Order: sequence, then C-alpha cells, then structure tokens
Amino acid sequence: MPGEPIFGNQPQRPQTIVIQQASPVRVWLTRILVMLLLVSLFMNAGFLASQVSSLAGRPIPETYHSGDQVAKDKIAVITVSGTIMPPFTKKYLKAIKQAEETDAVKGVMLVVDSPGGLVADSHQIYHRLKELSEKKPVYVAMQRMAASGGYYIAMGAGTQGKIYAEPTTWTGSIGVIIPRYDVSKLAEKWDIKVEPLTTGPFKDALSPFRELTEPERAVWKEIMDDAFQRFVTVIDENRQQLDEAGVKKLATGQVYTANQALANGLVDKIGFLEDAIEDLKGQLGLETVRVVSYQLEPTLSELFLGGEASETDIRLQALMDSTVPRAMYFCSWGLGVPGW
Repeated sequence: MPGEPIFGNQPQRPQTIVIQQASPVRVWLTRILVMLLLVSLFMNAGFLASQVSSLAGRPIPETYHSGDQVAKDKIAVITVSGTIMPPFTKKYLKAIKQAEETDAVKGVMLVVDSPGGLVADSHQIYHRLKELSEKKPVYVAMQRMAASGGYYIAMGAGTQGKIYAEPTTWTGSIGVIIPRYDVSKLAEKWDIKVEPLTTGPFKDALSPFRELTEPERAVWKEIMDDAFQRFVTVIDENRQQLDEAGVKKLATGQVYTANQALANGLVDKIGFLEDAIEDLKGQLGLETVRVVSYQLEPTLSELFLGGEASETDIRLQALMDSTVPRAMYFCSWGLGVPGW
C-alpha cells in the first residue's frame, strides 16, 4: 500500500509502548521499608558503639595461658601484633596500665610480632612499658618479626628485662621512613595541573605531584634525624651490651636474623615464649604462678564483622591516612603504606 513502511515483504506496523505506573500504595510501602532499614542500621551502629564504649570502661578479660590455675600470683602476657598504629595503640596502653595496677600481676611478658609502625605510637608504648619495668619485671618474647617500631617497644623491658627471639625471628630494621610517592611524570602525561593554595613554602613539601626541592629535603631530613637519634638513644639506654656508636653501626635499616641479633647484642637469648616465661618466673622467685593472657577488647569493626578484623582496620586506616605525612619506625621493602 502506498505510504505504508515496508520491511521485506511484510508491512511494518506501529508499535504501542505501555508504561505502567507503580501504584501509590506500592511507592509508599517501598519508602517505608527503606526508612525502616536505615533506622535499623543506625540503631545497630549505635548499639555496637555503645558496646565498644562499655567494654572500654571494663577491665581487660584474662584467659588462662599456663602454670598453676589456682595460683594467686600472675604473669600477664601482652601481645603486640601487626602494624603499631591507631586504633590498636590505646588497647596496648590500657593493657600495660592494667598490669601495672593489678597487685596480683608480678611480672609482664611482652610478646612482639610486628614490623613496627608510627613513631609517636611506638614511643607511647615504649614509654609506658619503661614506667612499668621500673615497678615490675618486663620480659620480651619476639616471634615472627620484631622490627623497627617492634624492636623499639621491646626496649621498654629496660636494662633488667631480657629479650628472647625465636630461631626464625627477624628483628632490627633500626631507622625511620616517611613514605612518599612521586607521580609528577604521570600527572604530566595525563595533563594534570596541581596548584595548591598554601601559607608557606613548605606546606605541601611532600606533594606527590612534583619533585622534592633541596630545601624541602633539608627540612624533612632534620625531622627524620630527630626521630632517628631518639631511636638510637632508646637502644643505647636500655641495651647494656651496646653504646651509641655500636647502635649507629647497626642502624642501617638492615633486618637481622635471630643469630645475628644475638651476636650483635640486640637480644639476650634465642628461645620461645615458654622459655622466656620460665626465665621470668625464676627471676620473680615464684614456685607457682598463673600465666594469663590479656584479651584486648574488639574495635567497632571487629564487633560489626563478628571476629578479628585487625587487617581490615589497618587497611581502612592506611587508605584514609595515605596522603598524610607520617614518620614511621617501620620495616618496609618499598611498600610505603603499612598494611598494604
């Protein structure tokens, strides 16, 4: 038929599109369900937050580790594992405080399995341990790794405490690192222009979008040298086998095996946690003692995820803090950001 569109030998007929509108009842029901879901999520988040808050005010629970289960005198085991950084630092500080204030705790066994972490957090833990060691003996048992900040906190045992390293422990890595990336060439390739507004020439000194200038390097070198000298001094003051010159000779950032650490005076003995506990028990002069482990309370994400979520916390925290300049006592083979 003239004027009628033809597809092949068949005429193409107009198609009718029918749009069905959702009924007002269904729309409102969907909105109500979404609102209820959001309210439920907020209530659950509030409940978890209140649980964390209530746990924070309670004593840290103890679990039996070894020894005489009915003995009154105790040795408290405090384990520092993973990267030393918030939110975990406050847990360790709380555990140290509890061990110090509990009369039944006669000595503390610090277990370290950490590549280190932030300078400030490492020093906070060391400082509190050092105060504790002046009142009660503190021994250290190094496990897989006790490097950089992990070694730094071990100095909290003081001159009277002993440091044990397992035969396969890696330790040392004495030094400071400030992670920085230079993506200036990539920005140039993609025609990205960065023009931060600052109040001074050093405000964006660690910007990854341009090369570091010599004056900026001098500023950050002074900052790192200060942290490095503090690290050296802490070891010098707490390792009777080493003087400042000896520490600086070892402070190349190198990781040492247990045998190398023993030969260089970084540790006292090679052995396991049980060996260190027996040694501490002997120093305390206790025939019977109950060894307990402090069970550090979970973080909000650990409660939310229903288990250990330390790596999740670390990765989230590292992602959010990745653009913030942080000096670290951290053992890193070019990884830069802890936990990644």
